[in-house]
Amino acid sequence: MVEDPNLIVHLAHFGINIAQMEKTDKSMVELELDLNQKFGEWVALQEAGSQLKPLYGPGYTGLINLGNSCYMNSIIQVIFVIPDFVRRFVEGSAEIFDSASSDPASDFNVQMSKLGIGLLGGKYSKVPPEGSKAKQTNDDLQPGISPHMFKSLIGKGHPLFSTKRQQDAQEFFLHFINTLERNSRHRNNPSDCFKFSVEDRFQCSKSKKVKYTYRTEYSLPLPITLEAAVNKEEVAAYEAQKAEVEDKGQRLDPNVLVRPRIKLSSCLEAFSEAEIVEHFYSSALNEKTTARKTTRLASFPDYLLIHLKKFTVREDWVPIKLDVAVEMPDELDLSPLRGSGLQPGEDPLPEITGAPPPSPVLDQEVLKQLIDMGFPPEACKKAVYFTDNKGLEPATNWVMDHIGDSDFADPFVPPGTDFKTGGKSSFIPNEDAVSMIMMMGFTRAQSTRALKATDNDVERAADWIFSHQAELDSEDSQGATVEPTFRDGGSRYRLIAFISHMGTSTMVGHYVCHILRDGHWVIYNDNKVALSENPPKELGYLYLYQRL
Repeated sequence: MVEDPNLIVHLAHFGINIAQMEKTDKSMVELELDLNQKFGEWVALQEAGSQLKPLYGPGYTGLINLGNSCYMNSIIQVIFVIPDFVRRFVEGSAEIFDSASSDPASDFNVQMSKLGIGLLGGKYSKVPPEGSKAKQTNDDLQPGISPHMFKSLIGKGHPLFSTKRQQDAQEFFLHFINTLERNSRHRNNPSDCFKFSVEDRFQCSKSKKVKYTYRTEYSLPLPITLEAAVNKEEVAAYEAQKAEVEDKGQRLDPNVLVRPRIKLSSCLEAFSEAEIVEHFYSSALNEKTTARKTTRLASFPDYLLIHLKKFTVREDWVPIKLDVAVEMPDELDLSPLRGSGLQPGEDPLPEITGAPPPSPVLDQEVLKQLIDMGFPPEACKKAVYFTDNKGLEPATNWVMDHIGDSDFADPFVPPGTDFKTGGKSSFIPNEDAVSMIMMMGFTRAQSTRALKATDNDVERAADWIFSHQAELDSEDSQGATVEPTFRDGGSRYRLIAFISHMGTSTMVGHYVCHILRDGHWVIYNDNKVALSENPPKELGYLYLYQRL
Protein backbone atom coordinates (compact mmCIF):
# COMPACT_ATOMS: atom_id res chain seq x y z
CA MET A 1 0.00 0.00 0.00
CA VAL A 2 1.42 3.38 -1.03
CA GLU A 3 -0.11 6.63 0.19
CA ASP A 4 0.35 9.76 -1.93
CA PRO A 5 -0.59 13.00 -0.09
CA ASN A 6 -0.61 14.88 -3.42
CA LEU A 7 -2.60 12.31 -5.38
CA ILE A 8 -5.14 14.83 -6.73
CA VAL A 9 -2.39 17.10 -8.13
CA HIS A 10 -0.37 14.21 -9.53
CA LEU A 11 -3.37 12.67 -11.31
CA ALA A 12 -4.36 16.09 -12.65
CA HIS A 13 -0.91 16.26 -14.31
CA PHE A 14 -2.02 13.33 -16.48
CA GLY A 15 -5.42 14.90 -17.19
CA ILE A 16 -7.30 12.76 -14.65
CA ASN A 17 -10.01 14.42 -12.57
CA ILE A 18 -10.25 12.42 -9.35
CA ALA A 19 -13.70 13.84 -8.57
CA GLN A 20 -15.11 12.00 -11.59
CA MET A 21 -13.46 8.68 -10.78
CA GLU A 22 -15.08 5.64 -9.20
CA LYS A 23 -13.50 2.79 -7.27
CA THR A 24 -12.76 -0.16 -9.55
CA ASP A 25 -9.79 -1.81 -7.85
CA LYS A 26 -9.73 -3.77 -4.62
CA SER A 27 -8.51 -2.64 -1.23
CA MET A 28 -5.92 -4.70 0.67
CA VAL A 29 -8.71 -6.24 2.79
CA GLU A 30 -10.62 -7.26 -0.35
CA LEU A 31 -7.45 -8.73 -1.83
CA GLU A 32 -6.92 -10.87 1.27
CA LEU A 33 -10.53 -12.07 1.09
CA ASP A 34 -9.98 -13.00 -2.56
CA LEU A 35 -6.94 -15.03 -1.57
CA ASN A 36 -8.92 -17.05 0.91
CA GLN A 37 -11.52 -17.70 -1.77
CA LYS A 38 -8.82 -19.31 -3.93
CA PHE A 39 -9.41 -22.31 -1.76
CA GLY A 40 -8.06 -24.96 -4.11
CA GLU A 41 -4.56 -23.44 -4.41
CA TRP A 42 -4.14 -22.90 -0.67
CA VAL A 43 -5.27 -26.42 0.13
CA ALA A 44 -3.06 -28.02 -2.55
CA LEU A 45 0.12 -26.18 -1.64
CA GLN A 46 -0.25 -26.60 2.13
CA GLU A 47 -1.63 -30.15 1.71
CA ALA A 48 -4.34 -29.04 4.11
CA GLY A 49 -6.66 -31.78 2.87
CA SER A 50 -4.41 -34.50 4.28
CA GLN A 51 -3.69 -35.56 7.85
CA LEU A 52 0.05 -34.96 7.69
CA LYS A 53 2.42 -36.76 10.03
CA PRO A 54 4.62 -34.23 11.91
CA LEU A 55 8.38 -34.84 11.81
CA TYR A 56 10.97 -34.03 14.46
CA GLY A 57 14.73 -34.17 14.84
CA PRO A 58 17.82 -32.81 13.04
CA GLY A 59 16.86 -31.23 9.71
CA TYR A 60 13.17 -31.15 10.61
CA THR A 61 13.12 -27.86 12.53
CA GLY A 62 10.62 -25.16 11.61
CA LEU A 63 11.02 -21.37 11.46
CA ILE A 64 8.56 -19.03 13.13
CA ASN A 65 6.77 -16.56 10.85
CA LEU A 66 7.69 -13.06 12.06
CA GLY A 67 4.90 -11.46 10.05
CA ASN A 68 5.04 -12.17 6.30
CA SER A 69 8.54 -13.66 6.64
CA CYS A 70 7.55 -16.98 5.03
CA TYR A 71 9.45 -16.00 1.84
CA MET A 72 12.66 -15.82 3.89
CA ASN A 73 11.88 -18.99 5.88
CA SER A 74 11.42 -21.01 2.69
CA ILE A 75 14.68 -19.81 1.12
CA ILE A 76 16.68 -20.50 4.30
CA GLN A 77 15.26 -24.02 4.70
CA VAL A 78 16.27 -24.85 1.12
CA ILE A 79 19.72 -23.22 1.47
CA PHE A 80 20.68 -25.49 4.38
CA VAL A 81 19.99 -28.61 2.32
CA ILE A 82 23.15 -27.86 0.32
CA PRO A 83 26.44 -29.31 1.67
CA ASP A 84 28.42 -26.15 0.76
CA PHE A 85 26.38 -24.09 3.23
CA VAL A 86 26.49 -26.82 5.89
CA ARG A 87 30.29 -27.00 5.68
CA ARG A 88 30.76 -23.23 5.86
CA PHE A 89 28.26 -22.31 8.55
CA VAL A 90 27.55 -25.47 10.58
CA GLU A 91 30.68 -27.62 10.45
CA GLY A 92 32.80 -24.44 10.43
CA SER A 93 30.81 -22.70 13.18
CA ALA A 94 33.52 -23.02 15.85
CA GLU A 95 35.95 -20.97 13.77
CA ILE A 96 33.23 -18.41 12.96
CA PHE A 97 32.28 -17.99 16.63
CA ASP A 98 35.93 -17.76 17.73
CA SER A 99 36.66 -15.00 15.20
CA ALA A 100 33.34 -13.17 15.70
CA SER A 101 33.23 -9.40 15.96
CA SER A 102 32.45 -7.62 19.22
CA ASP A 103 28.88 -7.16 17.96
CA PRO A 104 27.61 -10.64 16.98
CA ALA A 105 24.13 -9.25 16.25
CA SER A 106 25.56 -7.45 13.22
CA ASP A 107 27.90 -10.28 12.16
CA PHE A 108 26.34 -12.04 9.15
CA ASN A 109 28.49 -15.16 9.48
CA VAL A 110 27.60 -15.57 13.15
CA GLN A 111 23.89 -15.22 12.47
CA MET A 112 24.06 -17.72 9.58
CA SER A 113 25.92 -20.24 11.76
CA LYS A 114 23.45 -19.80 14.59
CA LEU A 115 20.57 -20.38 12.18
CA GLY A 116 22.19 -23.43 10.55
CA ILE A 117 23.00 -25.10 13.88
CA GLY A 118 19.46 -24.48 15.09
CA LEU A 119 17.89 -25.97 11.96
CA LEU A 120 20.14 -29.02 11.67
CA GLY A 121 20.90 -29.76 15.33
CA GLY A 122 17.49 -31.06 16.38
CA LYS A 123 17.52 -29.19 19.72
CA TYR A 124 14.42 -27.17 18.77
CA SER A 125 12.54 -30.03 17.12
CA LYS A 126 11.65 -32.71 19.66
CA VAL A 127 8.63 -34.95 19.95
CA PRO A 128 6.27 -33.37 22.51
CA PRO A 129 6.09 -35.50 25.69
CA GLU A 130 3.01 -37.59 26.43
CA GLY A 131 0.38 -35.62 28.29
CA SER A 132 1.61 -32.28 26.95
CA LYS A 133 -0.84 -29.75 25.56
CA ALA A 134 0.52 -30.27 22.03
CA LYS A 135 -0.11 -34.02 22.28
CA GLN A 136 -3.59 -33.60 23.71
CA THR A 137 -4.67 -31.10 21.03
CA ASN A 138 -2.88 -33.03 18.27
CA ASP A 139 -1.11 -29.77 17.42
CA ASP A 140 1.73 -30.44 14.96
CA LEU A 141 3.25 -26.95 15.30
CA GLN A 142 6.78 -26.98 16.67
CA PRO A 143 8.19 -24.30 18.93
CA GLY A 144 10.59 -23.73 16.01
CA ILE A 145 13.28 -21.07 15.71
CA SER A 146 12.60 -17.34 15.65
CA PRO A 147 14.96 -15.88 12.98
CA HIS A 148 14.39 -12.35 14.31
CA MET A 149 18.07 -11.31 14.55
CA PHE A 150 18.88 -12.75 11.13
CA LYS A 151 15.96 -10.98 9.45
CA SER A 152 16.83 -7.67 11.13
CA LEU A 153 20.42 -7.96 9.93
CA ILE A 154 19.84 -9.07 6.33
CA GLY A 155 17.00 -6.59 5.86
CA LYS A 156 18.77 -3.63 7.47
CA GLY A 157 18.60 -0.60 5.19
CA HIS A 158 16.79 -2.47 2.42
CA PRO A 159 13.57 -0.76 1.25
CA LEU A 160 11.71 -4.08 0.91
CA PHE A 161 13.22 -6.66 3.22
CA SER A 162 13.39 -4.35 6.24
CA THR A 163 9.57 -4.22 6.27
CA LYS A 164 7.02 -6.76 7.49
CA ARG A 165 5.29 -6.89 4.12
CA GLN A 166 5.18 -9.91 1.87
CA GLN A 167 8.02 -10.02 -0.70
CA ASP A 168 9.20 -11.97 -3.73
CA ALA A 169 11.21 -15.04 -2.66
CA GLN A 170 13.29 -14.86 -5.85
CA GLU A 171 14.30 -11.25 -5.14
CA PHE A 172 15.20 -12.21 -1.57
CA PHE A 173 17.34 -15.08 -2.85
CA LEU A 174 19.38 -12.69 -5.03
CA HIS A 175 19.66 -10.22 -2.12
CA PHE A 176 20.86 -13.09 0.07
CA ILE A 177 23.51 -14.05 -2.52
CA ASN A 178 24.75 -10.43 -2.69
CA THR A 179 24.95 -10.23 1.11
CA LEU A 180 26.77 -13.54 1.24
CA GLU A 181 29.32 -12.33 -1.33
CA ARG A 182 30.03 -9.20 0.73
CA ASN A 183 30.71 -11.42 3.74
CA SER A 184 32.84 -13.99 1.91
CA ARG A 185 35.88 -11.92 1.02
CA HIS A 186 38.95 -14.19 1.14
CA ARG A 187 36.75 -17.06 2.32
CA ASN A 188 35.14 -20.01 0.62
CA ASN A 189 31.85 -18.76 -0.84
CA PRO A 190 29.15 -21.46 -0.72
CA SER A 191 27.04 -19.59 -3.29
CA ASP A 192 29.52 -20.81 -5.94
CA CYS A 193 27.39 -23.97 -6.07
CA PHE A 194 24.65 -21.86 -7.76
CA LYS A 195 26.92 -19.82 -10.03
CA PHE A 196 26.97 -20.50 -13.76
CA SER A 197 27.97 -18.73 -16.96
CA VAL A 198 25.42 -17.69 -19.58
CA GLU A 199 26.48 -17.38 -23.21
CA ASP A 200 24.78 -14.76 -25.41
CA ARG A 201 25.44 -15.08 -29.14
CA PHE A 202 24.73 -12.10 -31.41
CA GLN A 203 24.76 -12.37 -35.20
CA CYS A 204 24.77 -9.15 -37.20
CA SER A 205 21.85 -9.25 -39.64
CA LYS A 206 23.84 -7.60 -42.44
CA SER A 207 27.44 -8.80 -42.15
CA LYS A 208 26.45 -12.20 -40.64
CA LYS A 209 29.45 -11.91 -38.32
CA VAL A 210 29.00 -13.03 -34.70
CA LYS A 211 29.83 -11.84 -31.21
CA TYR A 212 29.84 -13.95 -28.03
CA THR A 213 29.41 -12.40 -24.58
CA TYR A 214 29.30 -14.10 -21.19
CA ARG A 215 27.64 -13.17 -17.90
CA THR A 216 27.27 -14.70 -14.45
CA GLU A 217 23.91 -15.86 -13.11
CA TYR A 218 22.71 -17.61 -9.96
CA SER A 219 19.28 -18.74 -11.13
CA LEU A 220 17.72 -19.68 -14.45
CA PRO A 221 14.61 -17.58 -15.21
CA LEU A 222 12.22 -19.36 -17.55
CA PRO A 223 9.33 -17.58 -19.32
CA ILE A 224 5.86 -19.10 -19.21
CA THR A 225 4.01 -19.10 -22.53
CA LEU A 226 0.28 -19.66 -22.08
CA GLU A 227 0.03 -20.45 -25.80
CA ALA A 228 1.96 -23.66 -25.09
CA ALA A 229 -0.73 -25.04 -22.76
CA VAL A 230 -1.63 -28.66 -23.59
CA ASN A 231 -5.24 -28.26 -22.39
CA LYS A 232 -6.30 -25.02 -24.10
CA GLU A 233 -9.75 -26.34 -25.01
CA GLU A 234 -10.55 -27.37 -21.42
CA VAL A 235 -9.32 -23.99 -20.13
CA ALA A 236 -11.46 -22.11 -22.66
CA ALA A 237 -14.54 -24.13 -21.68
CA TYR A 238 -13.88 -23.48 -17.97
CA GLU A 239 -13.42 -19.74 -18.52
CA ALA A 240 -16.67 -19.57 -20.49
CA GLN A 241 -18.54 -21.44 -17.75
CA LYS A 242 -16.99 -19.20 -15.08
CA ALA A 243 -18.03 -16.02 -16.95
CA GLU A 244 -21.57 -17.35 -17.36
CA VAL A 245 -21.90 -18.17 -13.65
CA GLU A 246 -20.41 -14.83 -12.54
CA ASP A 247 -22.84 -12.96 -14.81
CA LYS A 248 -25.60 -14.45 -12.65
CA GLY A 249 -23.90 -13.15 -9.51
CA GLN A 250 -22.79 -16.65 -8.47
CA ARG A 251 -19.38 -18.26 -7.97
CA LEU A 252 -17.98 -21.51 -9.29
CA ASP A 253 -16.84 -24.19 -6.89
CA PRO A 254 -13.08 -23.41 -6.46
CA ASN A 255 -12.31 -27.13 -6.37
CA VAL A 256 -13.25 -27.49 -10.06
CA LEU A 257 -10.63 -24.98 -11.17
CA VAL A 258 -9.03 -25.79 -14.53
CA ARG A 259 -5.51 -24.38 -14.87
CA PRO A 260 -3.49 -24.17 -18.08
CA ARG A 261 -1.06 -27.11 -18.05
CA ILE A 262 2.35 -26.41 -19.55
CA LYS A 263 5.32 -28.71 -20.05
CA LEU A 264 8.72 -27.58 -18.78
CA SER A 265 10.13 -28.32 -22.24
CA SER A 266 7.94 -25.47 -23.60
CA CYS A 267 9.49 -23.06 -21.07
CA LEU A 268 13.00 -24.21 -22.01
CA GLU A 269 12.23 -23.73 -25.71
CA ALA A 270 10.95 -20.20 -25.04
CA PHE A 271 14.15 -19.44 -23.13
CA SER A 272 16.45 -20.70 -25.89
CA GLU A 273 14.63 -19.42 -28.96
CA ALA A 274 16.23 -16.60 -30.95
CA GLU A 275 15.16 -12.98 -30.54
CA ILE A 276 15.81 -9.91 -32.66
CA VAL A 277 17.83 -7.12 -31.01
CA GLU A 278 17.16 -3.64 -32.34
CA HIS A 279 19.79 -0.83 -32.42
CA PHE A 280 22.69 -3.28 -32.41
CA TYR A 281 26.01 -1.55 -33.10
CA SER A 282 27.88 -3.60 -35.68
CA SER A 283 31.63 -3.04 -35.47
CA ALA A 284 31.94 -4.63 -38.94
CA LEU A 285 29.75 -1.94 -40.49
CA ASN A 286 30.40 0.86 -37.97
CA GLU A 287 26.66 1.51 -37.80
CA LYS A 288 23.52 0.46 -35.96
CA THR A 289 21.50 -2.44 -37.34
CA THR A 290 19.62 -5.47 -35.99
CA ALA A 291 21.06 -8.70 -34.65
CA ARG A 292 19.79 -12.20 -33.91
CA LYS A 293 20.42 -13.17 -30.27
CA THR A 294 20.41 -16.69 -28.81
CA THR A 295 21.13 -17.65 -25.21
CA ARG A 296 22.75 -20.83 -23.93
CA LEU A 297 24.49 -22.03 -20.74
CA ALA A 298 28.28 -22.02 -20.92
CA SER A 299 28.52 -24.02 -17.68
CA PHE A 300 26.25 -26.17 -15.54
CA PRO A 301 26.31 -25.51 -11.76
CA ASP A 302 26.24 -28.11 -9.01
CA TYR A 303 22.80 -26.83 -7.99
CA LEU A 304 20.49 -25.18 -10.51
CA LEU A 305 17.72 -22.91 -9.22
CA ILE A 306 14.97 -22.65 -11.82
CA HIS A 307 12.78 -19.56 -11.54
CA LEU A 308 9.41 -19.80 -13.28
CA LYS A 309 8.42 -16.25 -14.21
CA LYS A 310 4.86 -16.47 -12.91
CA PHE A 311 4.66 -12.89 -11.68
CA THR A 312 3.89 -10.26 -14.29
CA VAL A 313 1.79 -7.12 -14.77
CA ARG A 314 -1.46 -6.63 -16.63
CA GLU A 315 -1.93 -3.95 -19.28
CA ASP A 316 -3.21 -1.63 -16.53
CA TRP A 317 0.04 -2.25 -14.59
CA VAL A 318 -1.65 -4.25 -11.85
CA PRO A 319 0.74 -7.00 -10.66
CA ILE A 320 -0.68 -10.50 -11.09
CA LYS A 321 0.43 -14.12 -10.92
CA LEU A 322 -0.09 -16.57 -13.75
CA ASP A 323 -2.18 -19.39 -12.25
CA VAL A 324 -0.72 -22.26 -14.24
CA ALA A 325 0.47 -25.82 -13.63
CA VAL A 326 3.93 -26.56 -15.05
CA GLU A 327 4.87 -30.23 -15.32
CA MET A 328 8.26 -30.39 -13.57
CA PRO A 329 10.09 -33.72 -14.02
CA ASP A 330 11.94 -35.42 -11.18
CA GLU A 331 14.95 -35.79 -13.49
CA LEU A 332 16.02 -33.30 -16.12
CA ASP A 333 18.57 -33.30 -18.94
CA LEU A 334 19.61 -29.81 -20.07
CA SER A 335 22.20 -30.87 -22.64
CA PRO A 336 20.33 -29.02 -25.48
CA LEU A 337 21.05 -25.76 -23.62
CA ARG A 338 24.83 -26.26 -23.60
CA GLY A 339 26.67 -23.34 -25.25
CA SER A 340 29.41 -24.14 -27.73
CA GLY A 341 31.27 -20.84 -28.20
CA LEU A 342 32.73 -19.71 -31.51
CA GLN A 343 32.30 -22.46 -34.11
CA PRO A 344 34.45 -23.30 -37.15
CA GLY A 345 33.29 -21.22 -40.08
CA GLU A 346 31.92 -18.40 -37.91
CA ASP A 347 33.45 -14.98 -38.51
CA PRO A 348 33.68 -12.91 -35.29
CA LEU A 349 32.81 -9.23 -35.25
CA PRO A 350 36.00 -7.16 -34.84
CA GLU A 351 36.69 -5.82 -31.36
CA ILE A 352 36.08 -2.11 -30.91
CA THR A 353 39.36 -0.56 -29.81
CA GLY A 354 40.36 2.94 -28.81
CA ALA A 355 37.60 5.38 -27.97
CA PRO A 356 34.11 3.89 -27.65
CA PRO A 357 31.35 4.89 -30.06
CA PRO A 358 29.64 8.15 -29.07
CA SER A 359 27.03 7.77 -26.34
CA PRO A 360 23.46 7.64 -27.68
CA VAL A 361 21.36 10.78 -27.25
CA LEU A 362 18.57 10.13 -24.73
CA ASP A 363 15.53 12.34 -24.09
CA GLN A 364 16.45 13.69 -20.65
CA GLU A 365 12.91 14.82 -19.83
CA VAL A 366 11.44 11.37 -20.45
CA LEU A 367 14.37 9.80 -18.58
CA LYS A 368 13.71 12.03 -15.55
CA GLN A 369 10.00 11.23 -15.54
CA LEU A 370 10.69 7.49 -15.60
CA ILE A 371 13.21 7.76 -12.77
CA ASP A 372 10.73 9.86 -10.77
CA MET A 373 8.27 6.98 -11.09
CA GLY A 374 10.73 4.88 -9.08
CA PHE A 375 12.23 2.70 -11.80
CA PRO A 376 16.00 1.96 -11.75
CA PRO A 377 17.94 4.63 -13.69
CA GLU A 378 19.79 2.08 -15.84
CA ALA A 379 16.49 0.44 -16.82
CA CYS A 380 15.09 3.87 -17.69
CA LYS A 381 18.02 4.53 -20.03
CA LYS A 382 17.32 1.25 -21.82
CA ALA A 383 13.62 2.11 -22.12
CA VAL A 384 14.31 5.49 -23.73
CA TYR A 385 17.02 4.03 -26.01
CA PHE A 386 15.03 1.03 -27.26
CA THR A 387 11.93 3.16 -27.96
CA ASP A 388 13.86 5.69 -30.08
CA ASN A 389 13.09 8.69 -27.83
CA LYS A 390 9.42 8.47 -28.86
CA GLY A 391 8.07 9.70 -25.54
CA LEU A 392 6.96 8.65 -22.08
CA GLU A 393 4.20 6.19 -22.97
CA PRO A 394 6.28 3.90 -25.25
CA ALA A 395 9.16 4.03 -22.76
CA THR A 396 6.86 3.16 -19.85
CA ASN A 397 5.37 0.27 -21.82
CA TRP A 398 8.90 -1.02 -22.50
CA VAL A 399 9.65 -0.89 -18.76
CA MET A 400 6.53 -2.86 -17.90
CA ASP A 401 7.28 -5.45 -20.61
CA HIS A 402 10.85 -6.00 -19.36
CA ILE A 403 10.49 -5.47 -15.59
CA GLY A 404 10.95 -9.18 -14.97
CA ASP A 405 14.21 -9.47 -16.97
CA SER A 406 17.16 -10.69 -14.91
CA ASP A 407 19.34 -7.84 -16.28
CA PHE A 408 16.59 -5.20 -15.91
CA ALA A 409 18.62 -2.91 -13.62
CA ASP A 410 22.10 -3.80 -14.92
CA PRO A 411 24.27 -0.98 -16.33
CA PHE A 412 23.06 0.21 -19.72
CA VAL A 413 25.42 -0.70 -22.55
CA PRO A 414 24.08 -0.18 -26.11
CA PRO A 415 24.06 -3.61 -27.83
CA GLY A 416 27.33 -4.39 -29.57
CA THR A 417 29.32 -1.50 -28.07
CA ASP A 418 31.58 -3.43 -25.68
CA PHE A 419 35.05 -2.12 -26.45
CA LYS A 420 38.67 -2.48 -25.41
CA THR A 421 40.66 0.65 -24.64
CA GLY A 422 43.78 1.12 -26.66
CA GLY A 423 45.62 2.91 -23.87
CA LYS A 424 45.37 4.08 -20.28
CA SER A 425 42.22 5.72 -18.98
CA SER A 426 42.25 9.50 -18.78
CA PHE A 427 40.37 9.40 -15.44
CA ILE A 428 42.30 10.98 -12.54
CA PRO A 429 41.09 9.81 -9.12
CA ASN A 430 40.91 12.01 -6.03
CA GLU A 431 43.85 10.83 -3.90
CA ASP A 432 42.11 11.56 -0.58
CA ALA A 433 39.15 9.50 -1.72
CA VAL A 434 41.45 6.67 -2.82
CA SER A 435 43.07 6.62 0.63
CA MET A 436 39.69 6.49 2.39
CA ILE A 437 38.48 3.53 0.33
CA MET A 438 41.81 1.69 0.64
CA MET A 439 41.37 1.90 4.42
CA MET A 440 38.36 -0.40 3.97
CA GLY A 441 40.74 -3.11 2.76
CA PHE A 442 40.52 -2.66 -1.00
CA THR A 443 43.43 -2.27 -3.42
CA ARG A 444 44.31 0.98 -5.16
CA ALA A 445 43.11 -0.41 -8.49
CA GLN A 446 39.75 -1.41 -7.00
CA SER A 447 39.35 1.95 -5.24
CA THR A 448 40.14 3.81 -8.47
CA ARG A 449 37.62 1.77 -10.40
CA ALA A 450 34.87 2.54 -7.87
CA LEU A 451 35.65 6.27 -7.97
CA LYS A 452 35.71 6.25 -11.75
CA ALA A 453 32.25 4.66 -11.82
CA THR A 454 30.88 7.34 -9.47
CA ASP A 455 32.72 10.49 -10.66
CA ASN A 456 34.99 10.68 -7.59
CA ASP A 457 32.04 10.66 -5.17
CA VAL A 458 33.31 8.85 -2.05
CA GLU A 459 29.91 7.97 -0.58
CA ARG A 460 28.57 6.63 -3.87
CA ALA A 461 31.87 4.82 -4.46
CA ALA A 462 31.49 3.02 -1.13
CA ASP A 463 28.00 1.85 -2.12
CA TRP A 464 29.25 0.87 -5.58
CA ILE A 465 32.16 -1.12 -4.20
CA PHE A 466 29.94 -3.21 -1.93
CA SER A 467 27.43 -3.93 -4.67
CA HIS A 468 30.14 -5.00 -7.16
CA GLN A 469 32.04 -7.34 -4.85
CA ALA A 470 32.25 -10.20 -7.31
CA GLU A 471 33.68 -7.96 -10.05
CA LEU A 472 36.32 -6.52 -7.73
CA ASP A 473 37.31 -9.92 -6.42
CA SER A 474 37.84 -10.98 -10.05
CA GLU A 475 40.69 -8.45 -10.48
CA ASP A 476 44.30 -8.85 -9.48
CA SER A 477 46.30 -6.24 -7.53
CA GLN A 478 47.08 -4.35 -10.75
CA GLY A 479 43.45 -4.01 -11.70
CA ALA A 480 43.66 -6.52 -14.55
CA THR A 481 40.52 -8.61 -14.91
CA VAL A 482 40.81 -12.24 -13.84
CA GLU A 483 38.17 -14.35 -15.51
CA PRO A 484 35.62 -15.77 -13.04
CA THR A 485 35.71 -19.51 -12.48
CA PHE A 486 32.68 -21.77 -12.59
CA ARG A 487 32.06 -25.30 -11.48
CA ASP A 488 31.00 -27.34 -14.45
CA GLY A 489 29.89 -30.89 -15.12
CA GLY A 490 27.15 -33.00 -16.60
CA SER A 491 23.79 -31.66 -17.67
CA ARG A 492 21.54 -34.18 -15.85
CA TYR A 493 19.75 -33.04 -12.70
CA ARG A 494 17.22 -34.31 -10.17
CA LEU A 495 14.67 -32.27 -8.24
CA ILE A 496 15.45 -31.98 -4.52
CA ALA A 497 13.37 -28.98 -3.38
CA PHE A 498 10.79 -26.45 -4.53
CA ILE A 499 9.22 -23.30 -3.11
CA SER A 500 5.56 -22.51 -3.76
CA HIS A 501 3.58 -19.30 -3.50
CA MET A 502 -0.15 -19.06 -2.94
CA GLY A 503 -1.87 -15.78 -3.67
CA THR A 504 -2.48 -13.38 -6.54
CA SER A 505 0.78 -11.38 -6.51
CA THR A 506 4.12 -11.08 -4.72
CA MET A 507 2.65 -8.42 -2.42
CA VAL A 508 0.27 -10.82 -0.69
CA GLY A 509 -0.11 -14.51 0.02
CA HIS A 510 2.04 -17.19 1.61
CA TYR A 511 5.11 -19.32 0.81
CA VAL A 512 5.87 -22.93 1.74
CA CYS A 513 8.66 -25.23 0.62
CA HIS A 514 8.98 -28.96 0.00
CA ILE A 515 12.35 -30.68 0.40
CA LEU A 516 13.42 -34.22 -0.52
CA ARG A 517 15.11 -35.35 2.70
CA ASP A 518 16.14 -38.89 3.69
CA GLY A 519 14.33 -40.31 0.67
CA HIS A 520 10.93 -38.70 1.27
CA TRP A 521 9.31 -35.33 0.58
CA VAL A 522 8.85 -33.03 3.57
CA ILE A 523 6.69 -29.89 3.73
CA TYR A 524 8.06 -26.89 5.66
CA ASN A 525 5.21 -24.49 6.35
CA ASP A 526 6.92 -22.01 8.73
CA ASN A 527 7.11 -23.89 12.07
CA LYS A 528 4.99 -26.77 10.81
CA VAL A 529 7.18 -29.61 9.47
CA ALA A 530 5.51 -32.79 8.24
CA LEU A 531 5.80 -35.73 5.90
CA SER A 532 4.40 -34.71 2.51
CA GLU A 533 1.80 -37.03 1.01
CA ASN A 534 1.09 -35.21 -2.26
CA PRO A 535 3.87 -32.73 -3.05
CA PRO A 536 2.29 -30.28 -5.57
CA LYS A 537 5.32 -30.13 -7.85
CA GLU A 538 3.41 -28.55 -10.74
CA LEU A 539 2.40 -25.47 -8.71
CA GLY A 540 5.85 -24.31 -7.53
CA TYR A 541 7.63 -21.04 -8.18
CA LEU A 542 11.32 -21.83 -7.52
CA TYR A 543 12.80 -25.30 -8.12
CA LEU A 544 16.18 -26.56 -6.89
CA TYR A 545 17.80 -29.25 -9.02
CA GLN A 546 20.99 -31.10 -7.99
CA ARG A 547 23.40 -32.36 -10.62
CA LEU A 548 23.42 -36.14 -10.89
